Amino acid sequence: MSDEEREEKELDLTSPEVVTKYKSAAEIVNKALQLVLSECKPKARIVDLCEKGDAFIREQTGNMYKNVKKKIERGVAFPTCISVNNTVCHFSPLASDETVLEDGDILKIDMGCHIDGFIAVVAHTHVLQQGPVTGRAADVIAAANTAAEVALRLVRPGKKNKDVSEAIQKVAAAYDCKIVEGVLSHQMKQFVIDGNKVVLSVSGPDTRVDEAEFEENEVYSIDIVTSTGEGKPKLLDEKQTTVYKRAVDKNYHLKMKASRFIFSEISQNFPIMPFSARALEEKRARLGLVECVNHDLLQPYPVLHEKPGDLVAHIKFTVLLMPNGSDRITSHPLQEVQPTKTVDDPEIKAWLALGIKTKKKGGGKKKKGKKADKSEDTGDAEPMDAAANGAASQE
Repeated sequence: MSDEEREEKELDLTSPEVVTKYKSAAEIVNKALQLVLSECKPKARIVDLCEKGDAFIREQTGNMYKNVKKKIERGVAFPTCISVNNTVCHFSPLASDETVLEDGDILKIDMGCHIDGFIAVVAHTHVLQQGPVTGRAADVIAAANTAAEVALRLVRPGKKNKDVSEAIQKVAAAYDCKIVEGVLSHQMKQFVIDGNKVVLSVSGPDTRVDEAEFEENEVYSIDIVTSTGEGKPKLLDEKQTTVYKRAVDKNYHLKMKASRFIFSEISQNFPIMPFSARALEEKRARLGLVECVNHDLLQPYPVLHEKPGDLVAHIKFTVLLMPNGSDRITSHPLQEVQPTKTVDDPEIKAWLALGIKTKKKGGGKKKKGKKADKSEDTGDAEPMDAAANGAASQE
């Protein structure tokens, strides 16, 4: 075996060290989500909350692997975004932005952390209110959560990506909601947040992906976005876009000085992972980013919107396809949700009843704790209760 092959082989989940790095990144991003959520209050400025999430990830990852000989890259893998109500995703405003949260807002928090390029991402939906969530807000959150639970059980070796796309659309329809178009769940590898194997949320005439089969020792970020509207979001204002990723394979000689300055700053500080324009000097950034995007040096993550009045929910988690079953390493328990719809579809119930672990292995206490989380995660809508607990007990 050549060194290259050995190197390639060691960097997946067959290496315990890689699994540890994924789990450490997950632990940090789960705590960062908890922290941001605890600060979400009416009149809180969204940009301050996003900053807190990113700062926490930088600080926690900075404390790890300090004294190793070879420098290990670590930090934010996806900047904290908080998208409210009918805003679908990627809202991570600049420091000068005064947008605040209001009572009753339905917020989607989205963030990512990496250690040595091994990435853990998470997104969670929360309604800013006391007491249980009811009505259509409850439906759209239950739809996202149930779809996420079904996806967790179908993203497993031997299954195909189209199986997952069809299933999550069926779940959303059961709650009279739509899966939002254009959202992709990606395979992740070291330093690659958007690998080539993908699960398409909704296949349309413009969007097709290659059929792919999930395999053992792969890692996926499963991304579920549901809407009470049509699920066809629009870009309303390009100026709202602040999250970008360097397109590694593109080169172009930039004409403007501001662009060259910004691009060299990006190449130095954010060569691979997505970043927020907040991290750049604001006036220069506005000028320079446009030319960089126009020449495909940066890939923008646009802020998309459903129609006013539509409600959007987002659940994203990272799953490791281990030899003994699927390990969902990022999540956050939902607040109490009381959907208006009951799901009686036998196929959905059967999916939810599938176990997550494939082989019985003597698990220690930690695993038990995780299982408790899992049933807490799923037991938020009546039809999921029996099925979800069945799934937990089968594990």
